[in-house]
Amino acid sequence: MRSIVVVGASLAGLRSAEALRHEGFAGALTVVGDEPHLPYDRPPLSKQVLAGTWDPGRTALAAGGVGGEDLDLEWRLGARAVGLDMAARRVALEDGSSLAFDGLVIATGAEARWLAGSEGRAGIHVLRTLDDCLALRTDLEAGPRRVVVVGAGFIGAEVAATCRGRGLDVTLLEVLPVPLGRVLGEEVGSVYAAMHRDHGVDVRTGVAVAGFEGGDRVERVRLGDGSEVEADVVVIGVGVAPATGWLAGSGLTLDDGVVCDATCLAAPGVVAAGDVARWPNPRFGQVMRVEHWDNAIDQGAHAARRLLDGDGPGTPYQPVPWFWSDQYDRKLSLAGRPGPGDTMTVVQGSLAERRFLALYGRAGRVVGALGMNRPAPVMRYRARIAGGLAWDDALRELEETP
Repeated sequence: MRSIVVVGASLAGLRSAEALRHEGFAGALTVVGDEPHLPYDRPPLSKQVLAGTWDPGRTALAAGGVGGEDLDLEWRLGARAVGLDMAARRVALEDGSSLAFDGLVIATGAEARWLAGSEGRAGIHVLRTLDDCLALRTDLEAGPRRVVVVGAGFIGAEVAATCRGRGLDVTLLEVLPVPLGRVLGEEVGSVYAAMHRDHGVDVRTGVAVAGFEGGDRVERVRLGDGSEVEADVVVIGVGVAPATGWLAGSGLTLDDGVVCDATCLAAPGVVAAGDVARWPNPRFGQVMRVEHWDNAIDQGAHAARRLLDGDGPGTPYQPVPWFWSDQYDRKLSLAGRPGPGDTMTVVQGSLAERRFLALYGRAGRVVGALGMNRPAPVMRYRARIAGGLAWDDALRELEETP
C-alpha cells in the first residue's frame, strides 16, 4: 500500500494511525476529522471538564506525536467526509475535494441522538463532543439552573452527578422501570437509582418524554402522562447512532454500524474500528458494537494491523469489553458482556453497602463481572472471562476461599 486514509480524528482513528506507523507502514497517511480539534479524550467531558475542574486542553491525546510530527501524517481537520467511492478508491469531503486511498480505516464514531422537537431550541443539549460539553458548561454557569436529564444510562447519570456536584437541581428521567435494567438487571439498577436519589436527584422511572415547552428557550419538559417538569437546561442522553450516513451507497454493509468480519475487515482494503464498527466477536458468539474507551484503543490498533495483512486471513478480534463510570464517590466497573436473562450473583460485599462485586453467567460460563468500588477484582475476572471461566468453577472457588 502506498496511501492510507483514516476517516475519523477519534481515539480509534489515532490509535490506528499510531499502529500503522509502528507496524512499519511508510506510505502517505492522512487523518480526516469533521471536528476542528485534534483527537481528545471523551470520558472527562461528562465529569471533570463539565464540572469546570479541568481545562479542555487536558483532554488532548498527546501521545504518539498527535501533532503529526512523529507520525509523519497529514491532518485534515474540520473536513467532513460525505461519500465513499469504492470503485475509484476515493473519499469525498464536504468542501468538494476528495482523497485517494489504497487502504481505508473507518473510525467516524457515533453521533448523539436527539428527541423530536429538541434540536435547535436554546437550553437543550446533547453531550458527545468537546464543543457540546463547553456549550453545556456555559449554560450551567449562567446562573441558577434547573436541569432535566433525559436518559439514565451512563452518560446521563454522569451528567446528573456532575450537575449535583455543582449544586444544581437535577431531575433524571428514565423510560425503563429501573435504570440499566436491560444490561445489569433490576437489582443493580435499583441500587443505581437509589444512589442518585440519596444525592438529591429527583429520579423518575417508567416515564416517557412527550415534548418540550417554552419559546425560543426550553422552559418545561412534558411527560407522557401529561405532567410537566420545569427546566432551564435539558440534557438528552438517550444513546448514540453510528456515524455511517456518509457511507450510504458505498456498497459497504451498514446495519447499526459498519458490518465487518471477525477480523475487522469491512471490504478488501477497508477496516473499521471504534464506536462505528460492528463485528462478530467469537469469544461471546455475538455480533456486537462496543462504545467504550478501551475498545477504541484496542480495536483501532487491531484494525490497522488487519489492513496491513492485505489478502491474508487476519486474526479475529475477540476482546472482553471493559469500561468504568465515576459517579459521586462510586466507581462502577464492568467487564464482559452481560445481557437480559443472565444469572447474577453478588460474590463480594453487598448491594446494600454499595460496594460489591457481582458475576453474570450464561450457558455455563461467566460472561460479566460488575464492581462498585471494586475495580481490581473486576480486572482479574476480565482476564478469566477471556480464558472461558466456567460458572460452576467460579462459584466453587468462591466457596473454597475464606
